[in-house]
Amino acid sequence: MISRTARYALHVLAILAARPADRLRGEEIASATGIPVNYLSKILNQLRKAGLVESRKGWGGGFQLQAEAGQRPIRDVLVVFDGLESADRHDCALGRTACDNEHPCAMHDEWAGVRDGFTRMITATKVADLAQ
Repeated sequence: MISRTARYALHVLAILAARPADRLRGEEIASATGIPVNYLSKILNQLRKAGLVESRKGWGGGFQLQAEAGQRPIRDVLVVFDGLESADRHDCALGRTACDNEHPCAMHDEWAGVRDGFTRMITATKVADLAQ
C-alpha cells in the first residue's frame, strides 16, 4: 500500500520529529536509516518542496522538521511520494474495474474495511506522532 520511497520518507520524518531542535546532516540521516545518500538526497528535496523539511547549507546546516509539519497528517507525505490515488484507495483487491456495492468481488466487504482503516490511520497519524 505504501511505496518504499514513501516508507523511507516516513522514516526520515520520524528521525527529524524525534529531534525537533536539531539540524541533522544528510550523512547522519543516511547512517540512521540505511538509505543510500543519493536516494536520501532526492527524498529530502521532495520533503523540502512539500514544506515538511527545511534545509540550511554550511556550518551548522542540515535538515530539520518544519515547525508546523509536525501537525500534518502522514497522508500528506503519501500524496507527495505515491500520489493522491494511493492515499485515497478505492481500488478493488482483485483488480476488477467494476467492483462496487452493486457488483462486488469476493473480497469487496473485507477490502473496504482495510481501505477505510488505512485511510483513517493515515489521516489521524500526524508527522509528530512518528517520533514515538
